[in-house]
Amino acid sequence: RIGSASSLSSAIINTRLQELVRLFKERTEKVKEKLIDSDVTSDDESPVASPAAAAVPAPGGELEGDKPLGDDHYCEMLCCTFKRRPWLEHLKSYQFPSSIDPLTNLMYVLWLFFVVMAWNWNCWLIPVRWAFPYQTPANIHYWLLVDYLCDLIYLLDILIFQTRLQFVQGGDIITDKKAMKENYLRSQRFKMDVLCLLPLDFFYFKVGVNPLLRFPRCLKYMAFFEFNSRLEAILTKAYIYRVIRTTAYLLYSLHVNSCLYYWASAYEGLGSTTWVYDGEGNSYIRCYYWAVKTLITIGGLPDPKTLFEIVFQLLNYFTGVFAFSVMIGQMRDVVGAATAGQTYYRSCMDSTIKYMNFYRIPRAVQNRVKTWYEYTWHSQGMLDESELLVQLPDKMRLDIAIDVNYNIVSKVALFQGCDRQMIFDMLKRLRSVVYLPNDYVCKKGEIGREMYIIQAGQVQVLGGPDGKSVLVTLKAGSVFGEISLLAAGGGNRRTANVVAHGFANLFILEKKDLNEILVHYPESQKLLRKKAKKMLRSNNKPKDEKGGPGDALVIPPKADTPKLFRAALAATGRMGGKGPLGRLRWRLKELQELQA
Repeated sequence: RIGSASSLSSAIINTRLQELVRLFKERTEKVKEKLIDSDVTSDDESPVASPAAAAVPAPGGELEGDKPLGDDHYCEMLCCTFKRRPWLEHLKSYQFPSSIDPLTNLMYVLWLFFVVMAWNWNCWLIPVRWAFPYQTPANIHYWLLVDYLCDLIYLLDILIFQTRLQFVQGGDIITDKKAMKENYLRSQRFKMDVLCLLPLDFFYFKVGVNPLLRFPRCLKYMAFFEFNSRLEAILTKAYIYRVIRTTAYLLYSLHVNSCLYYWASAYEGLGSTTWVYDGEGNSYIRCYYWAVKTLITIGGLPDPKTLFEIVFQLLNYFTGVFAFSVMIGQMRDVVGAATAGQTYYRSCMDSTIKYMNFYRIPRAVQNRVKTWYEYTWHSQGMLDESELLVQLPDKMRLDIAIDVNYNIVSKVALFQGCDRQMIFDMLKRLRSVVYLPNDYVCKKGEIGREMYIIQAGQVQVLGGPDGKSVLVTLKAGSVFGEISLLAAGGGNRRTANVVAHGFANLFILEKKDLNEILVHYPESQKLLRKKAKKMLRSNNKPKDEKGGPGDALVIPPKADTPKLFRAALAATGRMGGKGPLGRLRWRLKELQELQA
């Protein structure tokens, strides 16, 4: 019993010691990583409470683990506990931000949407209520209700949102409440916002509810253009919104013209001549149809009779030609900007085809070039990714490269343990290349100057007696050719053929780029060369180094003679070679000659 107890305690002590050693090793690795890269934050784990401490009851007699969380809410009616409080309490506890970033805050973009909706209500409905008899004493309270709701949105925009917008001054982002308020009060935006809220509604008591008195509400156009800019910045296909907006411009011009035509008809008298509106059918639809035919100048209109009708028609024709040409030009610009990339791709392909036809390149090669153009364009939307990032600052290019390539490069065994900043510098040197099916990525025997990382697709490593047997298939995320980056003295030759199996998109890191980076990281350079030598030795090690049953020798290799025994044999030789050691020395010499 005493022996079993002592063995059990020894096992417990050994287990505890092993656990402490493991913890010390982990702590050492973390400290080492932090020393190498100072940007790494401390990730020490919080001390875990023991089970005994966790089970200690609270002063009230209830266990700590049994207390409901702060976000739990007990409902007396349903006799149950919810994970979150009711939405009304969340709304009461919500605190409006003291400052708003107008460039990135989506809540501000949503608010601008409501402001633009109120502005569109005034721009579209004021002309209709002024010209057409749609505003009557029976429904006047509905029109006024929506009008003052829009005025409330204007007022909230001035008092709450515009005074909290951040701005840049001297390169600094200003978030001070007083400074933001003063910046808004000095801006042109504030003057226009105050002008659009002129209280001309008081004239309703004298002249009646005339919609033209609300015309200053249309002066809040700066919010509309700001909303367009913010919305295009967050949309993935902004050109679709631009086409819709340009179409809305055309529809609004026709809308205003239809209102003016009904006003002119009412001024002349409905049905008084063949040119004016006759008062039959839907008045707005009939007048809008007339406005479309006039502004687009498709003809088929009755001739004006009076001087007023002639002047009105001439102004319509001139305005129509000017407005329609402007709309067509703007639509052309929008469509041209949307298809600029496609146009560039088509021009590059046409130039390449013209070049190949001039030099009479074989048809098979031309077809492969065309296939490369089409696949590259449809897979990544551009022919060269570097052209897209060349205008960005170096820091932003690094951020994009980290998001795209860091997960793949960090898994390469050759670069594990290297300085993280060195890997960041290396990410910016990666170059994307597309290989067509059956294209040779590298051939056996050629000098290796690149490392390959598979981004998409598959490649096959070929070997065997005929060089066509598939040894292994590498998929996305795999890396090959990394030893060639640091190998020297003939060790950087390719040892197998690598062929693209289908379309393959690879990242390439060239040797000269890596050498330029390693100049600034000598510790990482030593580590990489050490790993490369180790990998080369493992690759060049003979397969029968451990000995196999198939390669039997006549005289098996003899184990090395101990150093002390060799010293004794040498001393015997110097003394004349007599005695047992002398005979043994002579026998060993015969065996060595026979083995040779």
